[in-house]
Amino acid sequence: MKITLYHYPGTRSARVAWLLYELGADVDPEVVRVDLYRGDQYHADYIARSPLHAVPAVEVVMDNGSKLSMTESGAIIVMLADAFPSADLAPPPAPLTPARADYLSVIHACGASFDMMLWQIRIHKHVLNADQRDVRTIERYRKKFATEALPMIARRLAEQPFICGSRFTAADCMVAHALLWARSYGLDDNQSVKAYLSRIAQRPAFQRAFADAQQFEPLVPQDSLARVLFTG
Repeated sequence: MKITLYHYPGTRSARVAWLLYELGADVDPEVVRVDLYRGDQYHADYIARSPLHAVPAVEVVMDNGSKLSMTESGAIIVMLADAFPSADLAPPPAPLTPARADYLSVIHACGASFDMMLWQIRIHKHVLNADQRDVRTIERYRKKFATEALPMIARRLAEQPFICGSRFTAADCMVAHALLWARSYGLDDNQSVKAYLSRIAQRPAFQRAFADAQQFEPLVPQDSLARVLFTG
């Protein structure tokens, strides 16, 4: 199986890279950089892979030559963790268990809710042109994350070492990345969360996935094509 990941440093594609590296030596993905600030995501060949012109995207060539492609970090992570059960990164999909239901709930809460809050902060601080930014939106979602999302995560981490219990799962790739994103806005003011991120940062796969994170610049350059073409 050949896996290609389309990636930009520090973004949600990093959580997919992390999961891929957690799968072990049998998985050696090709990582293709998509320069978001240069506007690579708006090229026709990339839009064919990712119609919403975002990272991550993955392409998988199976041993029999068949191909599949996916977007959306949560969906990719669920698919890959299930595709490699020997890595033991997810409760099995069948039979249905409370552990599986909880794991899926956490992954989709992150992808649908936590990310939405953080994305609204990001675009109004660092992406939109000055005449389109709204300080009220930033403060609204800072408050929502601080009073709703962070306490929910912190309660779990006060009782268990990983987001879904006593062992690391693919859900940690989702949640820990969101918490790192939140940390960049000062939204990690909880000792259980800070201790969790310190533990996570010791994992070799995490270190490999985020080795290029310093290349991420939060503020989109004024002359970036992405400023012109950005739609939300």
